[in-house]
Amino acid sequence: MFSMFTVKNLTPAEVKTGLDEGKIVLVDVREVEEHNAERIKGAVNVPLSKLETAKLPGSEGKTLVMQCQGGVRSAKAVGVCRKRGLKVDHHLAGGIGAWKAQGLPTIR
Repeated sequence: MFSMFTVKNLTPAEVKTGLDEGKIVLVDVREVEEHNAERIKGAVNVPLSKLETAKLPGSEGKTLVMQCQGGVRSAKAVGVCRKRGLKVDHHLAGGIGAWKAQGLPTIR
């Protein structure tokens, strides 16, 4: 199937570096309850179920990176953003699960 957009997979290490350097805005597209239970420090919660109409955080020259639990919803979120005409094409491959598998910290 031909796609009008490309999803750029970022590794947990790439996302961590981007967060540490202030170069990305991490958007957690999981539902509020999931985000509140455990999240990556600095992630902004905009659930996929509300993404079609929700206002995204200002990127001010930063790259918006979508994130979910395992990478499926965040890839879908990129598609939703592109349909809205937004220039969003990055996501955390493997989601917060991959982040934790790399031994990176979360907030509970």
